[in-house]
Amino acid sequence: MLCARPLLFRSACLSKSIPSRPFSKDSAAASYDVVIVGGGLSGLALAAAIGSLPLARELLNIALVDASDLTRKYNWNSDPHTYSSSVCSITNASREFLDSIGVWQHVEQSRTSPIESMQVWDGISNSRICFSNSDIDPGGSIFEMARLTENLNLHRALLHRLDEIPGRVELIDQVKVESITRSGTWPVVNLSGGRSLQTRLLIGADGFKSPVRSFAQIGSSGWAYPSHAVVGTLHHPSSNHPQHNTTAYQRFLPTGPIAFLPLTKEVSTVVWSTSVQLASILRSVHPDVLAHLINAAFRLPEVSIRYLHSILLERGADGITPESITEEIKFRENAHGIGPHSALYSSDVVSLGVGIPPIGSEAYPPLVHSVQAGSQASFPLKLSHADSYVGEGVGERTALVGDAAHTVHPLAGQGLNMGLEDARVLAQTIGEALSLGGDIGSYISLIPYHTARYAPNHAIISVIDKLHKLYSLTSPPAVWARSVGLEVLNELGPIKSALMGVAGSKTKQDMAEPLQHYGAAGWHAAATVVESLSGGIRTGKVVAGSLGGLVSSLVQNAAKNTRG
Repeated sequence: MLCARPLLFRSACLSKSIPSRPFSKDSAAASYDVVIVGGGLSGLALAAAIGSLPLARELLNIALVDASDLTRKYNWNSDPHTYSSSVCSITNASREFLDSIGVWQHVEQSRTSPIESMQVWDGISNSRICFSNSDIDPGGSIFEMARLTENLNLHRALLHRLDEIPGRVELIDQVKVESITRSGTWPVVNLSGGRSLQTRLLIGADGFKSPVRSFAQIGSSGWAYPSHAVVGTLHHPSSNHPQHNTTAYQRFLPTGPIAFLPLTKEVSTVVWSTSVQLASILRSVHPDVLAHLINAAFRLPEVSIRYLHSILLERGADGITPESITEEIKFRENAHGIGPHSALYSSDVVSLGVGIPPIGSEAYPPLVHSVQAGSQASFPLKLSHADSYVGEGVGERTALVGDAAHTVHPLAGQGLNMGLEDARVLAQTIGEALSLGGDIGSYISLIPYHTARYAPNHAIISVIDKLHKLYSLTSPPAVWARSVGLEVLNELGPIKSALMGVAGSKTKQDMAEPLQHYGAAGWHAAATVVESLSGGIRTGKVVAGSLGGLVSSLVQNAAKNTRG
C-alpha cells in the first residue's frame, strides 16, 4: 500500500494518521524556529496557539517532540461504557482560550460535564461553603463554573486541531531527548535514533523533571507532600440523588481532601489525597471496598473515618473484603445514630436507587455502587516552582510552561489551567515579537511572558499550599477558627464571586481588567487571607473577642485586592 503523502509521526502508513512534512534526514541538525519538548496538554496547547497565529504560520518552522505514541491519542476511540479516571477541570477562562485557537470544537461534548455548583466542607466541624454559577454572575449569563472531561478527550482535540492548521507544526513522537547541547547560541536537542533539532527558541513543556529546565540551569524550589492522590472512575444510579450530577463535592479530612467530580449523569471520578500508606492500600483494594470507603468518607464523622483507616493499615488491601467493610461501616453508623432514612446512611448498597432520596441528600455526592475495574490508580503530590520561566546567560533561548515551570496540589483543580494560561500568554508574547520584527528567542522578547505569569502562578501555589496545611490541623482552636472563617465567607456573595473569578470561572470578557492582572491581585488577596488566618491560629491570637475584627480586616483586604 502506498501513502498519498508523508505522515506526521513516521514514514510507515498507519490508518487515520496525521499527514505533515517529512522529518529532515540530513546528518546535520535540522533547523527550527521553535522546538517544544513535551506533548502533554500544555505543550500541545502551546503548539496549537502558536500555529493559530497568522504570522507564525507564515514565518515559523515549529516542531514538538514527545516520547509517547501521539498517534494513539489522535485515534482514541471513546468507549461509551468506560471512562478514564485521568480527568481535568477546564475553567471558563481556559475554555475561552481553547475555543479561540480552534480546539474546543474538536472536544467530544458528550464526554464533558458542566460543574454548576460546588460544595466544600470541613471534615471535622462540617462547616461548609457553597459556590454556584449564580455567585459568579447574579444576572445569569454564566451557566457553569467549569467543565470536566477526560484528559484523552482534550488530548485528541488538540491533535486534531494541529492536524488542520495549514502551517509548519511538525510532531515527532516515540523519541527520547538524549541530551541538549549548543551550536553557537542556539540550543540543539539530540534525540534517540541520532536526529538533532537546532532551534532559535527551545520551550520546555516536559514535566516536573524537565530536561529543558536542567539545560537552561534554571533552579526550582519546592517539596514533595507526604501524601499521594488516589483516583478512580465511579458509577452511581441517577435516581438516588435529587441533583443532576452537576455539583462537585470536596471534603477536607485531616489526612487530605477527597473530591467527587461529575463526568456524566451516572459516572463521576474521585480524587482522594491521603497518606502514602493509605493511598497504596486504597489503590489495591477490591473495587467494591473502595466504593464503600468513598461513600463513608463523605458521610461518616471524622472519628469513624480515622477508625476505618486504622483497620485498613492493620489488615492491608488483601485483608479487607466488601462484606467486612460493610459490617464495619454499619457498626459505625449505628454508633452515631445514622439510620436508613438519613442522608448520611451508606452501608446498604442493595437499596441504592430505590425510593425517594432522604432529606438533605443534595449536600452529599451520589452514593457509589461500583468502581470501574482497572480505573484505580495513585500518584505522588508535590509542590515546585521554577526560579524563572525564561533562561538567560548559559540558558538563553529557553522558556518553560506547565509542570516544567510549576506543580501544585490538585485540591483546587488549577494545575492544568495554569499551564493553559502559560501557553496563551507565551504564544501571545511570541506573536508580539513577530509583529515587531524581533528575535522570538531573545531574552528581551521573552521576558514579558515571565513578568505576566510568574506572580499569578506564585500566588496560586502559595494559597493552595496554605489551604492544604490549614486543613491538616486538628487542634480545636484551629478547627474552630477556620470553620467560623469559612461560614462567614459563605455569607459574603461579592467576595465569593471575586474569588471564583480569579480561579477562572469568569472569562476575560467578564472581567473589567485583563485576566492575568485580575488573577494576580485576586490570588494574592486569597493568599493573604489564608496566611493571616493560619498565622493567627499558630500564634494563638484567634480568640472569640478578636475573630470578628480579623475576619473583617481580611474581607476588606480581599475586597480591595480583587476590586475590578
